[in-house]
This record gives sequence, structure tokens and C-alpha cells, in this order.
Amino acid sequence: MPESIAAAVARRRTFAIISHPDAGKTTLTEKLLLFGGAIQLAGEVKAKKDRIQTRSDWMKIERERGISVVTSVMTFEYGDHVYNLLDTPGHEDFADDTYRTLTAVDAAVMVIDAAKGIEPRTLKLFEVCRLRDIPIVTFVNKMDREARNPFEILDEVEQKLALDTAPITWPIGQGKSFCGTYHLAKSAVRGSDTQRDLTPVNGPEASQAAGQLPENERETFIEECGLAAEACQPFDLAAFREGHLTPVFFGSALKNFGVRDLIDALGAYAPPPRDQVADTRTVEATDEKMTAFVFKIQANMDPNHRDRIAFVRVCSGKLQRGMKARLARTGKQMGLSAPQFFFASQRQLADTAFAGDVVGIPNHGSLRIGDTLTEGESLVFQGVPNFAPEILRRVRLGDAMKAKKLKEALQQMAEEGVVQLFTPEDGSPAIVGVVGALQLDVLKERLNNEYGLPVDFEMARFSVCRWITAPDKAELENFIDRHRGDIARDLDGDPVFLAADGFSLNYEAERYPGIKMIAIKEYHVAKAA
Repeated sequence: MPESIAAAVARRRTFAIISHPDAGKTTLTEKLLLFGGAIQLAGEVKAKKDRIQTRSDWMKIERERGISVVTSVMTFEYGDHVYNLLDTPGHEDFADDTYRTLTAVDAAVMVIDAAKGIEPRTLKLFEVCRLRDIPIVTFVNKMDREARNPFEILDEVEQKLALDTAPITWPIGQGKSFCGTYHLAKSAVRGSDTQRDLTPVNGPEASQAAGQLPENERETFIEECGLAAEACQPFDLAAFREGHLTPVFFGSALKNFGVRDLIDALGAYAPPPRDQVADTRTVEATDEKMTAFVFKIQANMDPNHRDRIAFVRVCSGKLQRGMKARLARTGKQMGLSAPQFFFASQRQLADTAFAGDVVGIPNHGSLRIGDTLTEGESLVFQGVPNFAPEILRRVRLGDAMKAKKLKEALQQMAEEGVVQLFTPEDGSPAIVGVVGALQLDVLKERLNNEYGLPVDFEMARFSVCRWITAPDKAELENFIDRHRGDIARDLDGDPVFLAADGFSLNYEAERYPGIKMIAIKEYHVAKAA
């Protein structure tokens, strides 16, 4: 019997993993996939073609530098739930990609290094989650190394993030003596994650669990568990889903401790797919008609096929293979002939996807970030942003004969969200804009590897840009005419004012009070009739 939409939605859990670089996010991702059967062995894959690629970091620059620079999407089942895991870039130079990804999730796992606590990047990502009211589950990783006292970490989360904490598990030891987790409410122990179920323990103060520790650490552990149970806030589901409280779990993803506690909690606590705000109405996840939006484009995931995948978050109804969908930006119909689920680097055709699911739709440039797909209804989902870049550069190509190829490649990279592309009105060479310098490294490597275009970058005479609009169209045209050498068009053809520095920008803004200079632009809020 086919699963009803309501039942399918109730089973979905769509979440992102956020952390400072090096907190162990990729390792945690691998272990989650391992339990979900999406991969067969965790860690670096040896050169055997019959093994599934486990790493979510598939791009060459990611493997070389040991960082995530694009969002990876992975779907797996565990227990009664279907999980859609979005692994975001930890590096701040890719903040725009992370922000767009967070528009597509219903919860987030915040990974904290047990020795370092809240780091600057964690703080910034948390603020983005708070802006979007995303509930957060905290995983304190690397308890198998020298770590700070658990109470100290809880205090830091509460003070720096203004977020109540409710420890669900407590580490049994730390560093070399770390040997498992103790579930405070259930008075139960889990050793390594190979143990699927919790083991109940006898004794009111975790004394049986303490027996696994060296004698000199047992009393401290029993005292800490008693204090955590009495003094810490109890878990409150409503406060968690409203974003006021975070359940906290301790573990070591590398050594297989605490990951099952985490995945069980996501199933039990994380919200099912939420309702989504569109321009004309709020779309409920259980609505019969299919709606979805594009939050990411990735080209050349498979270099052999030069493919281009639009990552789509389904918001309601059923997305079915072979169906036709209306693209709100153009008003035209497009066939969804081969939607795909992702299992690490493996793909599988998605016959049916429900609200909360993230599917890849192969296309040749018809879909853009921010696009809305429906079964015919004229609506556009709100809130997928575009940020003004902080670095502007011209691209220098050694071989002038390849200028046309470069133009096409930059267009594709801009559509994918790797860079922003600005075409000056005066006919001078195109300018690329990025949030962080590492994005330029990614652009340079990908242009070389995927398009055979070795390039360098040179300084532009501009360092700041803003989108410009005005209620009075004549006033906008007048501003553009007077600043022709400082005006460019973005990918959508919208006008952008380029300035040498912040002073020049403010000076022109004061001279022309009727012109609005915008640092954050929504994608495609205009739609076809």
C-alpha cells in the first residue's frame, strides 16, 4: 500500500551539520552514513573501484586541503526515519553557500570540539540558525582527547549563544579513559556505537557505569552525573523546537562513541518538515500538490559527464519521476525525468520524494538558485539570499582565443553560486565577486581542471558593490547614466553600482537619497505572469 503524504512527511528529518573547521564534522557525517547503510566503511577509501566513496568531500581541492568547500547532500534511512543530511562548508569564505543551505533544513547539529569549545565560525553559523529559528542539537566531539570539563562547555554554550542547555548524555571519562556515554534520564549506558541499544544500569547514581573507569575517576563521575541530573535544565521539546534550548550529547565520532545517541535524538526530537512561506501563501508540508525550491546548483560532480545538478528541497506533495513541473521564474513547464537521491557520492533515481527530501535534478542551465517549482500554482518561495561580495577581481586569461569559452564557464560558475559575475556597462572585461579569498582558489582550480582554462586574477579598481533600485525609474536611469563607468549588470541583468571603497559608496548614497543601495538581494522575487 502506498505511503500517504502525511505519514511520509512525519518520517522525514532534514538537517545540516554546522561547525568550525576541524571540529570533526566530516568524520561525524561518515559515521551517520555508516549507520544508515549509505556507506560500507568509514574513513579514507582505498583505490578499489568496488567500494563506495565514503567522503562527503568529493572535490579535489577539498581532499587536498582537508576542508569542505561545497555543501554535500546525503539521504539515508535509520530506524523508522528517512534522514536528509546536508554537510555545509565550515570555512567562512563559503558563508553564502552555507546560508543558502540553511534555508533548506528543519534542524541543525552543532559540532563542538571538546577541547576548544565555541569557536568564532561556530558562533557565526549559530547566528544564521537563530535568524531562521532553526532548532539546534549540540554534539561535543573528541571526548577521547584532552577535553575541557563538560560543565565548562555547557556554561560557554549558554553564555556565548544565549541558549539553554539540557545534557541528555554524560561522558564516561575523558581523554584516554573515555569509554562511553551515560544517558541521564534513562539511567542507561552505551559503550561504543556498535551497541545499538542502551543498557540499563542499576544504582541511583550511575555507580555501575562508573565501574568502567579507573578507580581514581569513579567518584568524580558519579558526582558529576548527580549534579547534571539535578542542576541542569531538563529537556523541553517545545523550547528546543522554538530555538531556545539545545539538547547536548558527548562523544567521539572518530572512535565510534555517541553517534547513535545523536541519531536517535534527531529521530525523536527534530521536527518533521516545516511549512514554507511563499509570496502568496504559506505552503503546508502535507499539501497534496508538489512544490519545491532550488537552493544549490552543482556542476561537474561527475567530470566524465559534464553534468549539472540543481539541488531541490521538496516543500509539499509528491515529486515523482516523469512528472511535469512549472518553473515560476519563466512560467514554463519542465519535465522531471531523472530526479536523484544522493548516498555519499552514489546516486539513485528518485521515483518519489516527499516534503523534506532533497533531490538532485539534472538540467542544462534551465534551473537557477532560488527557483520555485510547482504542479501549476503561481507562487515563489521567499528567503534564498544573495550577498554583496567582499572581494572583486578581474579574470586574466593567457590565451585570448579562449575568451568565449571563459565567458561561458564564468556564466556557469555564477549560476552555480561559486562566484558572482558582473558585466560592466562600459564594455570592459567582466568582474567576479566572492565573499572570501578561498573561493577564488576554487574558481581558479575548477576553471583549469573542468574547462581547461588556466587563469589568474588582477585587482579591479573597485572593492565594494551594491545592487541599486529606486521607486522612481527615471531617477534610477539618471543615476545609471551619470555613473556609466561604475555600473555593471549581474546574472539577472539587475544593475549594480561599483565603488572604489566604502567612502565613495557612502558619498554617492548621500548625493542620491532616492537610490536604494542593497547589500542582500533576494533571488528571483519577480515571477512570470
